[in-house]
Amino acid sequence: MYNVYTIKDTFALPPTEFDRDIESVAKEVLQRKYEGKIDKDMGLIVAIFNVSSISDGLILPGDPTTHHEARFEVLAFMPKVEEIVCGEVTELVDFGAFVRIGPMDGLVHVSQIANEFLSFDRKTQSFVSKQKKISLKKGDIVYAKISTVSMKNSVKDSKIALTMKPDGLGKPGWVKSPSRPMQNRQGKPSGGSGKSQRSTK
Repeated sequence: MYNVYTIKDTFALPPTEFDRDIESVAKEVLQRKYEGKIDKDMGLIVAIFNVSSISDGLILPGDPTTHHEARFEVLAFMPKVEEIVCGEVTELVDFGAFVRIGPMDGLVHVSQIANEFLSFDRKTQSFVSKQKKISLKKGDIVYAKISTVSMKNSVKDSKIALTMKPDGLGKPGWVKSPSRPMQNRQGKPSGGSGKSQRSTK
């Protein structure tokens, strides 16, 4: 989901910034250029760091700025299909739930929330199941699997579809571990000799 890439690019240093630390200026310029943008290969650029190897400035005719080359690292977010993610429910609508996974939101359609029918209660702003009495509301932490990803030029236009139907996903409270017999210190079931018993008809 998260990856670090090393990039080499140029930046312009305006005369008003000549008296400042060049690494600080380079980082600010590169942050404005990259952070929050989506690259088709890397994904959403979350952060710029470790700016280094800044070259001497190149002066072009009629241009008062100096142009420098720099090496830096970027932290990028690229959701992958079939990836299991953990996130917080940020919004509920009648057709599903939006879940925050890292810096982006994914949509769990109402048909993909659970393996049973859920109805949207507008009064409580939650999804409720009549069969098992499970519920989903804003602020809940859930586990989901990424079904489809469509990364566009902006976060607003990008789409991530999630499902919580597979076993073990959804809210942690929805999954109950099977009961097991208590063990004594020898690892045998308590309350007996440890021998297996067979029922007879």
